[in-house]
Amino acid sequence: MKGYFYILTNQNNSVLYAGVTSKLCDRILKHKTKRYPGSFTARYNVDKLVYYEMHNTIGEAIKREKQIKGGSRRKKVEMINRVNPEWADLSEFEEGG
Repeated sequence: MKGYFYILTNQNNSVLYAGVTSKLCDRILKHKTKRYPGSFTARYNVDKLVYYEMHNTIGEAIKREKQIKGGSRRKKVEMINRVNPEWADLSEFEEGG
């Protein structure tokens, strides 16, 4: 089963959240609809997908998440800027996928 590592932010790009899922579109929809009202992402309105990677297995995605979560915010920002310099919401391009 494929896995995704992803990074979300809020509208001001001031909060970063890294996560892992096997179904990216479903997971992003849960963030956007605040399916879990008490969660970090719901409390801080973190629902803009600014970065993601697809991996062959969920285990590889989890390994990548741990690697990135252990790094600095600056490194995460640089990673996002390389592929999405406008910090556009990439979930708009993921409809149906």
